[in-house]
Amino acid sequence: MTGHRFSHPGFENHVGRIAATLDTIFDLIDQGVRDLPPQSGAGPIATARLHSMLADGTDVIAAEMALVRGYELVAPLPFGRRLNKTINALPQNAADVRALLAGDEAQDPETQGHAGAIRAISDRARLFCLADQDAAIVDLLLAKFDDPDDSAKAQLLAAEVSRRVALAGRILIEQSDILIGVWDGVSTAHIGGTGHTIATALQYGTPVIWIDTRTPEQWRVLIGPEALLDDRTASGDREAELQHLVHGLLVADSKAGHPGLATLFHERWRPRSSRFAHMYRRVEALFGGRSEQPRLRGLTEHYSLPDDMDAMAADPMLAAVRDLPDAGASMAIAIMEQVTRRFRWLDGISSRLSDAYRGGMIVSFILSSLAIVGGTAYLPLVPPAEKWGFALFELVLLCIILAITFFGQRKRWHGRWFETRRAAEYLRHGAILLALGGARATGRWPKGTETDWPEFYARQTLRSVGLPQASISQAYLRGVLEGLLDHHVVAQRDYHFDKARRLTNVHHNLDHLSERLFQCAVASVALYLLLVAAGELGFVPMEPVTHLAKLFTVLGVLFPTFGAGIAGIRYFGDFERFASISEVTGEKLEAIHARIERLARVPDAALDYGSISELAHAADEVVFAEIENWQAVFGSKQVTVPV
Repeated sequence: MTGHRFSHPGFENHVGRIAATLDTIFDLIDQGVRDLPPQSGAGPIATARLHSMLADGTDVIAAEMALVRGYELVAPLPFGRRLNKTINALPQNAADVRALLAGDEAQDPETQGHAGAIRAISDRARLFCLADQDAAIVDLLLAKFDDPDDSAKAQLLAAEVSRRVALAGRILIEQSDILIGVWDGVSTAHIGGTGHTIATALQYGTPVIWIDTRTPEQWRVLIGPEALLDDRTASGDREAELQHLVHGLLVADSKAGHPGLATLFHERWRPRSSRFAHMYRRVEALFGGRSEQPRLRGLTEHYSLPDDMDAMAADPMLAAVRDLPDAGASMAIAIMEQVTRRFRWLDGISSRLSDAYRGGMIVSFILSSLAIVGGTAYLPLVPPAEKWGFALFELVLLCIILAITFFGQRKRWHGRWFETRRAAEYLRHGAILLALGGARATGRWPKGTETDWPEFYARQTLRSVGLPQASISQAYLRGVLEGLLDHHVVAQRDYHFDKARRLTNVHHNLDHLSERLFQCAVASVALYLLLVAAGELGFVPMEPVTHLAKLFTVLGVLFPTFGAGIAGIRYFGDFERFASISEVTGEKLEAIHARIERLARVPDAALDYGSISELAHAADEVVFAEIENWQAVFGSKQVTVPV
């Protein structure tokens, strides 16, 4: 919720009409939620939240309505609670400023009335206060009132206040599915103002319901920044448009025939990987180059129980959140219960599906080569009448390949792996933005080609945590920067650099093996022809050469067949492109780490929420880019016969 204050020109004359329109919009949203279809695998829709900065005017009107309706009231404040009350009470003299900052009452009745109203509504809200720059803002505020004739001091204070309000506005936008704005439509230029917040929301892809203060009954639904340039009047179907918007935000979308969110309902978590589905990881172990572990080591992975509280409590990311001052302990519990538990569950399921899909395809490539060679191996060994055993061997292998393909397609190994991995990776680093009160704006989530349930599930999971009850200080920011953000960035950077090295080795070693097998094929054919020529010329007896013809026929099939099979595995695995993706991701994370190191060297007083939040969002963008690139590589590699 954002909107004008009571003091805004023209606002107070239309307060009743604006309130009635807000009530109508809340009714429509509530009705849209009640009319939602049931979703298999989804829990009940959570209680609605109203995010508001609790300024007098629109914010307070909407907050009172929300509380009556049973909404949770959450306030991202641009300052600490006491400074926020002081600034928004609009004091007129230095004495009242100092009184309010000290927690006392202002002498001016109007100022004290504003302060009392803000305090009363704040007592009923969950407050997330950006208090890291309060000391500097207090100095500017006192300087302005102590020297009221100095316009430069007033301008500096206004600029700093606007910047802080814009930061809180960004949090408000990121945490909300819909922004309701009460605005006169005049300008979006004032940083942190209502028009600027609406324009920013539209740029982030967040839909906006615009209530024009001049004609509040003609409210409109705005989608995209271009909507601000469209001066058409409100359409007659705006109620249906809002209902459709609520439906789109709270229901996962899938193509016809796709199970959608029901995929989660049918997934079964298992404590370890299947020993029969390790072939893809075995290829990495055999051809990945230098490793401290034996190449023929056991590859069974044991997944931590999703509800293993001791294991989750030892998680470095949760430990870093728990160590944050003020709200760290309670936030760590919320993240552990809502996010980490779901991540571990999805991660275990996705890992098994990955083994089944990728391992199954690798086995099919190997079996296809064995089937071809097995079908011809009888030539030097048995007479044609006894070929049936080799044909049976070939038939069994071909049937296994068809079974792998059939079950892989029927069980949707590829699709389920893709979807659960996407959801898991979105949640893996969720604690970082959550600790800063940030989130990925609704309109900036990617969409899958078949379904968007992973994005929907991850977004709603992170939404369930929301903003903590916290006051952000420099010590808090230091803990996020060094204990949480940098630890995650460094760990992911090292993982991607190691993965890039390993996959590059796999690609080159498979390439070399395939080349050697083709060279062996050329050598075997050339040797046979050389022996034939030698026999014809009388250098060697012709009879042994004739007997070796069938053996050389098998070798002429074996070497190129297995060479092609290895090349097929290399093509399917796309190790080189995955290595490039990880290399680029590692370099991006290294650049972010360098920025973190520079910021970590500044004194605490210079740490600013905006700078650290920007770094967290930069890391988030890297993660999302890597997921999208990964999908682009493996998206078309469905389970199929290896031909």
